[in-house]
Amino acid sequence: MARKTAATPKSVTQPAGKAYTAPGITVYFDGKRCIHFRACVHGLPAVFDPDRKPWIKPDEATLRQLIEVVRRCPSGALHYVLDNGPAEKPEPTTVEPRPNGPLFLRGALRIATRRGVVEDTRAALCRCGASQNKPFCDDSHDDCGFRAAGTTTINPWGKK
Repeated sequence: MARKTAATPKSVTQPAGKAYTAPGITVYFDGKRCIHFRACVHGLPAVFDPDRKPWIKPDEATLRQLIEVVRRCPSGALHYVLDNGPAEKPEPTTVEPRPNGPLFLRGALRIATRRGVVEDTRAALCRCGASQNKPFCDDSHDDCGFRAAGTTTINPWGKK
């Protein structure tokens, strides 16, 4: 009798979400991954304005500014692809449990999902168990009363 084995998940490496293009760069926003940490809005309010349509205007900043602020997004909802430049490089691997919230991961990540393996450099993973977008956080911890200790070492606005 043949034994059934689990299928190997396919790899998902292209940035997901809506593309916003400016000369030299495309910024991608995946609303399913956004946890409204607002590092983008605070970092470059002229580019990221949730009260405007389109809410992302990458031509309102330099390439260097865009790269810096997109990389602050802890959930991986924002990514960039340069027209003529290196791909986004992972930082050293870190895992940070947020107080009463998700696990923030950074590094060369391979995350198993229902859609396949997501290769990413940043992610916010659910630890309350209530997310409808598992393994990713969807802010359900705010509604379900999840409480757990964590750390607060990430400074989303880049200030020392």
